[in-house]
Amino acid sequence: MPKKARPLSALEVKRLTTPGFHAVGDVAGLLLRVDKSGARSWILRYTTGETRLATSGKPYKVRRDHGLGGYPDTSLALAREKARKVREKLAEGIDPLAERKAAKQARLAAELARLTFKEAAEAVIKVKQAEASNPKHGAQWRQSLEAYALPTLGAMSVADIELVHVKQALEPIWQSKPTTAARVRQRIESVLSWATAHGHRAGPNPAAWKGNLDAALPAPAKIKKKAHHRAMPIDEMPAFWVRLSERDDMPAKALAFTILTGSRSGEVLGARWEEIDMAGAVWTVPPERMKGRREHRVPLSPAAVELLRSLPRSEEGLVFTRDGGRKLSDRAMTDLLDVMGEKERATVHGMRSTLRDWLSERTSTPHDVSEMILAHAIGNQAEAAYRRGDLLPKRARVMKQWAAFLATTPSASGKKVTTIRKATTE
Repeated sequence: MPKKARPLSALEVKRLTTPGFHAVGDVAGLLLRVDKSGARSWILRYTTGETRLATSGKPYKVRRDHGLGGYPDTSLALAREKARKVREKLAEGIDPLAERKAAKQARLAAELARLTFKEAAEAVIKVKQAEASNPKHGAQWRQSLEAYALPTLGAMSVADIELVHVKQALEPIWQSKPTTAARVRQRIESVLSWATAHGHRAGPNPAAWKGNLDAALPAPAKIKKKAHHRAMPIDEMPAFWVRLSERDDMPAKALAFTILTGSRSGEVLGARWEEIDMAGAVWTVPPERMKGRREHRVPLSPAAVELLRSLPRSEEGLVFTRDGGRKLSDRAMTDLLDVMGEKERATVHGMRSTLRDWLSERTSTPHDVSEMILAHAIGNQAEAAYRRGDLLPKRARVMKQWAAFLATTPSASGKKVTTIRKATTE
């Protein structure tokens, strides 16, 4: 314990102006600190029970300075009173500075816990918008959470959300909209995981499925009604192709290119001239625009190359544009099918299904070639690990035959199976 100094009077303390630490007595370790600027404040210096080693190897007790307030706002008498209380706590084995730090951390934890689900969701949405290659993906997060999660969870503190609350939010759409409900559940889980990672909540995630909600709600796979994209019947494609080819508008050109290449609409609408090698008849789609996030080379049939040659070149570099060189709307091709009276019979994505049916039913195309044409991910991990090539020459021959089929006289399309095994396995 520090040696007690001679107790100073209030007048003596007032006269202490030399920079440094001045013992004022009456309570061991009570000091008046005078800064070079002339500012003065009270501290209580004490040793803790913690022992450390100096660079010399000699052990020493850790010393701390506990602030008691500024002088003269805190008088000598009040400083001594505060110092005695601290000494009493120290005698009980309580370190007041550690106690103060714990209290501060508890206050911060309480403030963090007050974060609402809506505030946490907003933070996660910003992250998803930054990550998304397509802006509408971030918008889908916002729309689904605002419609189905925020009405129940929005004003709640993330720290208070439990399984019963998540279940309450999901139940109204779990049976009627199982696909949407499953996505909303995953997004709620992501928001709460973010909140846990940032210290706003603790414990298991109440929106997790396995070992949690799976005991409270039926599995989505058991209640989901499979809704396939409407696809044009194979034998009706040539007649539709005639009608489509008669049109000269840009949505029709984009849809024709989509059909000729078997590509997804997003890949086509974002196509740029620098991605296309007209001489080599290859279109290279960059990873950021592919569903599987891998670069994909698309062989271009002579019909596809001819279609591209007929298009104007925009300064912006997009292949399919509307007025002013702007990108075509995401709905441009869908609206075209509506205008052509095909809305109830086919969808843009369904054209890929028609191509897949043609490959399976009218040709002998090997399965791996068909899957590569449609840029499907390889489900077998072992096969994916050993797959190096992209079967481009084989795919090019098949897509040339697909273009030829589309251009056949409608009445002659029939159901004749084209044998191309030899051609695709060379």
